Amino acid sequence: MFNGIIYNNGIVVEFKKSNISAQLDLKTPLKFKKSEIGSSVSCNGTCLTLTKIKSGIISFYLSKETLKKTNYNYIKIGDRINLEKSLEYGNKVSGHYVQGHVDAIARIIRVKKLDKNWEIEFLISNLYQKNLIEKGSIAINGVSLTIASLKKNKFIISVIPHTLKLTNLYNLKKNDFVNVEFDIFGKYILNIQK
Repeated sequence: MFNGIIYNNGIVVEFKKSNISAQLDLKTPLKFKKSEIGSSVSCNGTCLTLTKIKSGIISFYLSKETLKKTNYNYIKIGDRINLEKSLEYGNKVSGHYVQGHVDAIARIIRVKKLDKNWEIEFLISNLYQKNLIEKGSIAINGVSLTIASLKKNKFIISVIPHTLKLTNLYNLKKNDFVNVEFDIFGKYILNIQK
């Protein structure tokens, strides 16, 4: 479990991909102990298991299902990845509860700079329209955000300068794909109503 407040990131130094899996290597200043091998880390909002640590490089295994559901098919060497260690009991939750279970990918159709804030508009499959709630929580590449407004198959978020500075949202441009996780409570409520 995570809270979508990003202070750290890593740079992709290796991405070895086959038809059924991949290995992701990131260079990061975020410190890990050997005892943390096997722990969960949010990488661009995807809960991945840390498999190796060596000289500031951390490694993760991605399954076929992870590749199918996330934007890792578009990842390149040099890309910046948002990182968050899992929450520890008693930690303050400043964002919202994020599981690292990516629900969908969305495509950016517009980035508008308004003074120091950015307004980003996303296109998403109409299958997920029911999961979008104006002023509701959403995680984009693992970042806890609020949906500013909705249109048919589209949603808009507003990103403040502090968040842009600390995350890879600053690098986003038109036609990029992002990982999306809908609010966990909303998903459970929708499931109960079926």
